[in-house]
Amino acid sequence: MFNVTVHGTGYVGLVSGACLAQAGNHVLCVDVDAAKVERLKAGEIPIYEPGLEEIVKRCVASGRLKFTTDVADGVRHGLFQFIAVGTPENEDGSADLRHVLTVARSIGEHLTDYKIIVDKSTVPVGTADRVRETVAQALRQRGSTLAYDVVSNPEFLKEGAAVADFMKPDRIIVGSESPAATELMRQLYEPFSRSHDKLIVMDIRSAELTKYAANVMLATKISLMNELANIAERYGADIEQVRIGIGSDPRIGYSFIYPGCGYGGSCFPKDVQALIRSASDVGFPAELVGAVDRVNDRQKTVLFQKITEHFKGKLEGRTLALWGLAFKPNTDDMREAPSRVLMEAAWAAGVKIRAYDPQSMHETRRIYGERPDLALCDSPEAALEGADALVLVTEWQEFRSPDLDMIKRKLSEALVFDGRNVWDPRTMARFGFTYYGIGRGASSVKPAAGKPLAAVV
Repeated sequence: MFNVTVHGTGYVGLVSGACLAQAGNHVLCVDVDAAKVERLKAGEIPIYEPGLEEIVKRCVASGRLKFTTDVADGVRHGLFQFIAVGTPENEDGSADLRHVLTVARSIGEHLTDYKIIVDKSTVPVGTADRVRETVAQALRQRGSTLAYDVVSNPEFLKEGAAVADFMKPDRIIVGSESPAATELMRQLYEPFSRSHDKLIVMDIRSAELTKYAANVMLATKISLMNELANIAERYGADIEQVRIGIGSDPRIGYSFIYPGCGYGGSCFPKDVQALIRSASDVGFPAELVGAVDRVNDRQKTVLFQKITEHFKGKLEGRTLALWGLAFKPNTDDMREAPSRVLMEAAWAAGVKIRAYDPQSMHETRRIYGERPDLALCDSPEAALEGADALVLVTEWQEFRSPDLDMIKRKLSEALVFDGRNVWDPRTMARFGFTYYGIGRGASSVKPAAGKPLAAVV
């Protein structure tokens, strides 16, 4: 059992703090947003993440998880000082470290005994050095020489599965130059690696790069698969059959090779850009990483291109039903979401949107406000009313087996654009739909006996 302080109650900070408290530690989460802290104290969770609300409420009730705006109290409390604040993207693509360094300065200003300062935020290589110097500078201004260590402990939490990822991690990366700090980190994480030792210790800069490398590797697989999907479509091949063929190779595997309408969220777009910028800062042109980013930007326009081509450019006055607004299922996060690119292009063309998402309706309203060309509907069925076509953007589980007869009755035309290849083109054709997927060539679709085959693209 340790005393732990987590600076920042965003996605990473709140999940990390709650899970560390669940393991028996006494955790104090610090945030400068007083209103947010009060909501958290009252049991209101500002993000949607399966399982998180239950853990927060249970740990708050037990007294193991507390929230405050008092930075000095936070620094006094924890042996471990986790920095888990945001690192938003600057205009040039680099990571904005202002919040990270502000926390580091605050720790230095209030330090009274030995602490382990843990960089949990996703940060560029070399950030630990800047954190260490920022703390040292604050101590020098106080005339103090207190001891402290800085370690890198990047997070690998998937939105929608973050609690499970923290509680049962694939690996725990610790970048450290201090044997004492390393051993204490090992003890802190021991409850999360009981079956076998999942803690991987390396030097700090390697740990910092590991986080970026992991996300860029996954983003690369997605962009490459989308590139292959676009090639398959032009040859009349079915990328879903290609996916199964290449995924069976254990060197490739099936993870992250699902074609679609582009990746989004708070990690991949930002981290790809940050690595491009970081590479440039040391004089290396990261050409492949840059291509990954460009392919993804282009892929987010594919659905609107298909819609425009189907209607021969005559879009003004039409209505589209959108199923899914979040960038992925099991989250309410709409940062860099493909749905935003689609909606904004549609509105510019004079199209009205009727949308439904199980979790992101409030976030959509926060981003776009009330506008006459956006109707946020209470159900998938309601979104179909008066629509000329259905566009599936996010592959929520509840969209996977819809009532196709109902969809056909409600739409003015039996027309579907499937941005995640959730539905089978043959089934859609059998029900009389014109179906557009991502990289699903018509040559792979056969008409059912005695049934007309609608256009499948």
